[in-house]
Amino acid sequence: MCGTILGGMAVPSQAQETTQVAPAVPSANTITSIVVNGAQRLEPTTVLSYMQLRVGQTYTQESADQALKDLFETELFKDVSIRNNQGAVIIEVIENPVINRILLEGNKRIKEDKIYPEIRLAPRQIFTRSKVRADVARIIELYKRKGRFAASVEPKMVQLDQNRVDIVFEINEGPKSKVQQINIIGNEEFSDGKLRGEMVTKQSRFYRFFSSSDTYDPDRLAFDQQKLRQFYLTEGYADFRVISAVAELTPDKRDFIITYVVEEGERYKFGDVAVESEIRDFTKEFLTPQLPMKSGDFYNAKQVEDTVERLSETAGLFGYAFADVRPQFTRNKDTLTMDILFQVAESDRVYVERIDINGNTLTQDKVVRREFRLNEGDAFNSFQVKRSANRIKSLGFFQEELEIEQKQGSAPDRIILEANVEERATGELQLSAGFSSVENFILQASVRQRNFRGKGQELRASVSYSRFSQSIELGFTEPYLFDRNIAVGADVFRRDLNSFNFVNSNRETTFEQLTTGFQVRAGVPVTEYLSASFRYGLSQDDVTLEPSLFFSDSNGDGIRGNSADDTCDPLVAGRYLCDAIGSRTTSSLGASLIYDDRDNRIRPTRGQSIVGSLDFAGLGGSVKYLRGRLNASKHWRVLGDFVFSVSGEGGYIHPLEDRSSTPGDGIDDVRLTDRFFLGEPQIRGFDIRGVGPRIVRSATIPGLDTDGNPINEIVEVTNGNQTDDAIGGRAYYLGRAELEIPLGSGARELGLRPSIFVDVGAVFNVVQPLLLTDTQTQSFGTRQIFDGNGDPVLDGDGNATFETLPQFLTVDTDGAAVKTFDAVDANGNPNPIATNFTERFFGDSPSPRVSVGFGVNWNSPFGPFRIDIAKALLKEPGDDTKLFTFNVGTQF
Repeated sequence: MCGTILGGMAVPSQAQETTQVAPAVPSANTITSIVVNGAQRLEPTTVLSYMQLRVGQTYTQESADQALKDLFETELFKDVSIRNNQGAVIIEVIENPVINRILLEGNKRIKEDKIYPEIRLAPRQIFTRSKVRADVARIIELYKRKGRFAASVEPKMVQLDQNRVDIVFEINEGPKSKVQQINIIGNEEFSDGKLRGEMVTKQSRFYRFFSSSDTYDPDRLAFDQQKLRQFYLTEGYADFRVISAVAELTPDKRDFIITYVVEEGERYKFGDVAVESEIRDFTKEFLTPQLPMKSGDFYNAKQVEDTVERLSETAGLFGYAFADVRPQFTRNKDTLTMDILFQVAESDRVYVERIDINGNTLTQDKVVRREFRLNEGDAFNSFQVKRSANRIKSLGFFQEELEIEQKQGSAPDRIILEANVEERATGELQLSAGFSSVENFILQASVRQRNFRGKGQELRASVSYSRFSQSIELGFTEPYLFDRNIAVGADVFRRDLNSFNFVNSNRETTFEQLTTGFQVRAGVPVTEYLSASFRYGLSQDDVTLEPSLFFSDSNGDGIRGNSADDTCDPLVAGRYLCDAIGSRTTSSLGASLIYDDRDNRIRPTRGQSIVGSLDFAGLGGSVKYLRGRLNASKHWRVLGDFVFSVSGEGGYIHPLEDRSSTPGDGIDDVRLTDRFFLGEPQIRGFDIRGVGPRIVRSATIPGLDTDGNPINEIVEVTNGNQTDDAIGGRAYYLGRAELEIPLGSGARELGLRPSIFVDVGAVFNVVQPLLLTDTQTQSFGTRQIFDGNGDPVLDGDGNATFETLPQFLTVDTDGAAVKTFDAVDANGNPNPIATNFTERFFGDSPSPRVSVGFGVNWNSPFGPFRIDIAKALLKEPGDDTKLFTFNVGTQF
């Protein structure tokens, strides 16, 4: 951009439009006329209005320079020149182009919708270099806020027709600027590593790829100075100060080196500590002994802040919402002690004037209001306010960091409680996948809306599918029936389970269990933390076996299950399967007593819960039992933001009927479908139903000698030709200890919540389905008899003849019952029966199974994601372990 002033001969005008001003009386330096050439969008008179040159004035070099300056300051012109020809002044202008489009190139880390709001230029505006420079600076500043201090922006202009241009910002984002090193100068009592651990900003290391804490951020630098000061003040260094904090770019402008210069000062102890109160309900004699700090303890500023908060909360319990607690410090440098006097100023007892709820667009007001433990007109109570906030958070409808704001009302003794909520997704779509040695891949899906129609109602549906099991469940819960504190709900379900076995390495269905039923529920509160619930359920179980495989051959035709007299053969199917088949109805009535004072039922950090339940089956139906369960858990905040929890549960089912026909027949009075089972997900490190009593069947083949001839010996085939059927137990227990580990701000932004855990449990106490004798022989099936020529041997009526094959029960070295068949008959011929197997009974032991591991909850962009890696440390023979599990879902 340039401007020129020319004299001499007049140059013919090339302007599209000119303005001729009538000449005045001519003189040597008097302006007689002013002509504007080159104006396209602007009127010549408009151009003249921007400067002070006028016809009749004396033309001077200074006035011409000022005119040039005035025109350029408008930023409307790319170039301007002024010529004077004996009083005839000609102004040549080239207008700045009009912006057609604004384009971005090279931006990958920051999307266009984040950059465009920073750009002030816009289409159809007049292009100016100063605005472009300002926009470049704003884009670079945006990248600096994202930690990319090496970013550069090159603006380019693409000339178009009709004096239009496209503006292209070419962005070189550069690498993210890391904190290469943090230096601390002046610290003597604490090491550099200890102080760095107190900071939010961390030094760049390869293992921090999930965290943004090693990215340089000026705001974080200021925050770290406060963190250092807080740390020293909690350690008694009341005079500590940060003298300087300097961040320097490395020569390549890629990383930063931060240097803190600190002065620690002397370490103080508490001196005299007391309370003075102007509130009549608070007395010095009562409050002073309750103070946590004692004279002679090292000074701790955090303890002082907590004491102020505790005194304020205590005043709130008595209705003094705006109690003013001020600590007065007296520093004694000679004795290095700090005297503190907590002054509680006089204030009025206040009452709740109004409760306001803001931000709930979907959730109805009454859903939030019914969680308040205070009503309008009640005396203020800080404990009830906190309890109200916890109950609202436990709904799971709003943000986790919800607080109820307290505002001054229309009078000094009036207060307004304001809940500013931020709604979040309450619909959940959960998808999970797993792998089981029994069922191969397992897929599960569930959808749940916890705030149906904004009324706090819960509607849910779930579907589970694998090759051998399918289920569907529907449920609905109304937490406040007719706006009264009575919860009611109902569930309906249908479950179809197909178990299987191997026959000559082929997988075959063994039994099918179809369960259809419903349950209705009701719950009422007893106290603030204690509630009772009642339920009634009715279900129909139909268990069937494949007759052609597992029924007897009563007519001796060699075909199982084709006769009405054929029944389940326990030596083929196993007693536990024969016992399970049939149709039965369960009509049960149950009740639970629940104590729960946790601060958040969804993600608790403190508090405890205890649930005791009892179910009675026998109110009609064909199943009779009494089942009791007890669950308990407790949560603590430890070591700052760590959350430690322990939980335990146990149960026992007592039969109310005698199903045994004879003593020692191996029939348990509690049916297979009613027993307890344990495994994933209850106890991590073990497979689904992977803990407890089980029957394991392995296929067998006849043994051969060195010449390949069959011998009276069997060989167990363990290359996957096994069935592993958990049969459950009457009793179980399960315990868990878990520590949730807090991460830095970067990880919290990603929604990562890792934890380490220990699980312990067992399920046991079931009647062994086999007799544990060494020599008992029982019949097993038949085989057609052939003569030496291979011809069938016929009886007197001309029918084929059969022989019975023996089967033996023994006990192996582990004490497990083993059931095998002879591999060859009496003549040394191979046993032709296809279902040869070895059967073992394992796991009926209360010995604890223990696993340890770690897991991560991740609120990923596509939904909640959970990964667990657990190792079984203690297990019993027959238990199925599993190292890795995951669960993924989404929200809407």
